[in-house]
Amino acid sequence: MKEWQDGNLVLNQPAGHVENNESVIEAVIRETKEESGWIVKPVGLLGMYAFTPFEGADTYHRLCFLCEPVSQSDEPLDDDIVSSHWLSYEEIMALPHRSPLIKACIEDSLNNPIISLCFLSDQFLQPEKVIQ
Repeated sequence: MKEWQDGNLVLNQPAGHVENNESVIEAVIRETKEESGWIVKPVGLLGMYAFTPFEGADTYHRLCFLCEPVSQSDEPLDDDIVSSHWLSYEEIMALPHRSPLIKACIEDSLNNPIISLCFLSDQFLQPEKVIQ
């Protein structure tokens, strides 16, 4: 997806936060739908990344997931998103990125093994899920 950053149109991957009482997988599905207009099925965890844009800045942590497209949503994109695209590797690499994590995640998706979603556990997310 393309969005504005400091007056420049840059490429980014759907990203965001996990809401209260939401699993990481639910957040991936929600954020991808809100920011790209696609409903997806997460199929694996690619990796965990950290990025500090400059000295003294907050560090951003990212869990990167690989997903399969399920269907396109009719809902509008988040207000700060300009457009959503399917791009080739070459097209992605030719555009300015919001952060170096985008290139790192894409390169890792081509070269590294996928981590099973079984690695994640949200069984204690809801009180009724707690084992007595």
